[in-house]
Amino acid sequence: MRCHFYGYLDATDLFCFSMPPKKEKSSKGGKLNKAQKAKKQQEEEERRLQEEEEARLQAEKEEREKLEREKKEKEQERLELKDQARREDELNELHHLLEENHTALTTWKADAVEKAKWKRYMRCDGIPDPAAQQDLNTYISLWRDDPEVNITLVLKQCHLALQLMEELEDLLRDVTDPQECHKYQEGLINLQELYHSKLLLTTEEILKRASMNIDTETGNMQTVVKDVDITLCLWANLKKNPRFRDLNFGEAGLGFELPKQLAVSHIAVRLLHTRHDHLSLLARMVHKTIHTPSLRSLAGGEEVPADIDLPEQGETKRTGEVKEDIETQQQRVDEESAASLQSRRNSAQSAEGRVSQIQTQMEALSGKTPSKTLPNTPKRMPHHTGSEGDLTCATVQLTKMERTECAQVVDLMQHTPLGGVFYCDVFHLPPQANQVNGWEIRQLSDEGLQVFPYPMEKSNLDDNKALPCPPVVVSVTLPDSVAFLETPQVARWDAEVKQWRMDSITDLSYEEEEAKISFKMDSFQPFVLMQETYANLPFLSWELRPLGQDAALFTVNGALIDLSITIQGNQCMLQLEQERGLSHLIGQWMSGPILQRAMLKAGINIFVNEYTDKYVITCGKDPLTEHAAYKQMALFASACAFSRSKWNAKCGPEHLVMQACEHHGPDPVPKDSWSLYLLGAQRSQKLEITETSEQFSPDYYPGSEFHSTFIHMLQDNMSTDGTARTRESNYLFVDTVQSLLCATRPLMYS
Repeated sequence: MRCHFYGYLDATDLFCFSMPPKKEKSSKGGKLNKAQKAKKQQEEEERRLQEEEEARLQAEKEEREKLEREKKEKEQERLELKDQARREDELNELHHLLEENHTALTTWKADAVEKAKWKRYMRCDGIPDPAAQQDLNTYISLWRDDPEVNITLVLKQCHLALQLMEELEDLLRDVTDPQECHKYQEGLINLQELYHSKLLLTTEEILKRASMNIDTETGNMQTVVKDVDITLCLWANLKKNPRFRDLNFGEAGLGFELPKQLAVSHIAVRLLHTRHDHLSLLARMVHKTIHTPSLRSLAGGEEVPADIDLPEQGETKRTGEVKEDIETQQQRVDEESAASLQSRRNSAQSAEGRVSQIQTQMEALSGKTPSKTLPNTPKRMPHHTGSEGDLTCATVQLTKMERTECAQVVDLMQHTPLGGVFYCDVFHLPPQANQVNGWEIRQLSDEGLQVFPYPMEKSNLDDNKALPCPPVVVSVTLPDSVAFLETPQVARWDAEVKQWRMDSITDLSYEEEEAKISFKMDSFQPFVLMQETYANLPFLSWELRPLGQDAALFTVNGALIDLSITIQGNQCMLQLEQERGLSHLIGQWMSGPILQRAMLKAGINIFVNEYTDKYVITCGKDPLTEHAAYKQMALFASACAFSRSKWNAKCGPEHLVMQACEHHGPDPVPKDSWSLYLLGAQRSQKLEITETSEQFSPDYYPGSEFHSTFIHMLQDNMSTDGTARTRESNYLFVDTVQSLLCATRPLMYS
């Protein structure tokens, strides 16, 4: 430290003294004194002792960890040996339970088929058996020759025809023989054509007498005919007032705004709404697969070309494939740039590895016992050794126009038509009858109703009077029988290629509160309302819990709506918070398959099929392990609750993780009752982690054991009463639960 002193020698001089800094005391030659040395030695000794102590503690810790690890390995080896010793007995017991249920179910189904045949035979109502081609052809011929055109009687005939068509559709779902399939398809198409030709004849008959049913306010004819299957709206332009262009059929929820050319023309407009969708069924029969040319990854929104191999489990899912035209047997694919391809993960296992993985339990579940097949079990694609650029070069070249047209074709796997079909037609108004002295005079014609061309061809118009042909404005009130989860989309029918298309539909607007949609269409064509098929997938959560013996509640929290299905025996009931409509579905008991079809028809889809993994991101699980889990969950559904676990997406494709516990009564499962279980092809185990743990760990729960089956793993933590209840489960209840789980696949799509 340096000090300065200031002072004055005289009145003008300032003086300063500076003192040098004080030096610390030290021994000669700058060495530390004895006290400092002692202190330093003491500090070094303390540091050495501390390091030795830390090393000792670390060694002891490592030794303890080593001993614990060795102990755990020995314990795990002991549990594995114990599991191996009883593996055969557990698998045999599981196989016996499944085989017993399967035998009882097969017998019940055979008896049900025989009873249905006998019931049909005893009806004696003249309705043929659609499976008998000769009877069906006779019925069609007799109906075709029937001259009846009275709308009331024809609608009754159409109702019977619809019943036959639904039975044919059921037969088509189960048929495997190609000849039988062709026979059913031919009968179905013949019935559809005759159905619409009869409705056209009744339309012509009503329009012939349009002048006798004039509306006093407008001077035109307007009528609506409704029954449970169709709504027929007819309007005849008798007045030809250019100012009258709005057609509103309030009771049918339909409206039109006509262009000026039609408002002054001698025409009739028919709006026919059929609850049954014949056209989409026809499109599926003609085009086995209808896909879009470009594919959009749900994960990142990028586009990838449609000509690459299908992804297996674990890869990025896609939203379309290539359109296949059966009539030409040529596949159209869209050429995309190789730069748009993403590198995909090669996570698919080889067939040999999968076979070795699924020994023991899978042999008991899939090899010996006939079982249901999961909707979208992945199929192995031919191996491609070329590069991504080679794939692009190998595609068929399409012109820009072809790609544009292909892009507008509706993929019926990605979109679902809902609420039936709306047929829009404009005809030349038939000659009207004149009343003369009590006589009715009418011009006869064998040509039937003639379609009025619109847009009009310029060659048929005077150049001086030619006007542009603006689009037709259509408004539709959404049917009460359908729940639209999102804004509906509109597609029109292309009769030439027999497909739905989304082009030529413009200015679409949706009024959600009024449940009304309006749009413009450049011509009169059938149209349909659509929504995304898998809009409610993947699930946010799910739970299956028992309500009593042979009763359970399956709850699904979807991406857009939440719902629950109550299962009682082989009957199911849907519960859903819905503001409008669906009274025919909600709270109604019906069999599982019937409920599934009714929900799909109503736009409430929680079910998957062989195409779902192309549109929805999945957990990428092994389907055989997953299927085995559903079988065992169904066996214990009367006494155990099951729920989603977030760790299911973290445990790898070869394992499953779910929450489970024993539960009785209708009350919700307490949160502290759940335990986590890890399921694999070789064994099942209870996990030490919980749903709130920070990271996933496959360590087993202390004190628990390993088992070759899931049900025996559950039994370790169940009461005697709970185990007895599972052994008393009815085979119909077990089958219904298993079918519902296989149809929704919550372990894959949540």
